[in-house]
Amino acid sequence: MCTGKCSRCIAVTLYPLALISIICNIVLFFPDGDIKYAQDGHITEEVKYMGGLVGGGLLVLLPALYINLTGKQGCCGNRCGMFLSIAFAAVGVAGALYSLAVAAVGLQNGPLCKVLLIWLTPFKNTDSSYLTDDSTWWQCTEPKNIVQFNIGLFATLVVTSSLEAILCGIQMINGLFGCLCGACVDKGPL
Repeated sequence: MCTGKCSRCIAVTLYPLALISIICNIVLFFPDGDIKYAQDGHITEEVKYMGGLVGGGLLVLLPALYINLTGKQGCCGNRCGMFLSIAFAAVGVAGALYSLAVAAVGLQNGPLCKVLLIWLTPFKNTDSSYLTDDSTWWQCTEPKNIVQFNIGLFATLVVTSSLEAILCGIQMINGLFGCLCGACVDKGPL
């Protein structure tokens, strides 16, 4: 496969992943589908870091656009374009790793929720993992199903940002080959 075609495939795959990251981060601001928790500041701390919106979203979407354009400049694009795609892909890797780190910490710490009458993060700094012991989830009385909500969305962010980092890493290697080898020539029918 030509490096230009590979670039286009990577970019087309990065678009929905970036969109999923953005949507997950936005939805995390509205537990139970209600805006009152965001208005009152009762949002899990890691949601406010906007790893999915900024890291896995915008910092991956911009390189995806450039990578796609590089792939359209011909079979392999020009050497300078492929060299720049390495830098853009590196930005994508950094954004994806930021999103991955924030989501992993969000999963580890657990959600901010109301326990009795107090808002706190009950699973943070505990000896056992709440992820494998659902018998402790009852502690969170408000918002409704906040534990499942956070686990589902943060786990989705972990998966999407991991895929984004892998794809951007592949593009860095692909861009290096395109930069070193130059454009491939379509010989057409003989």
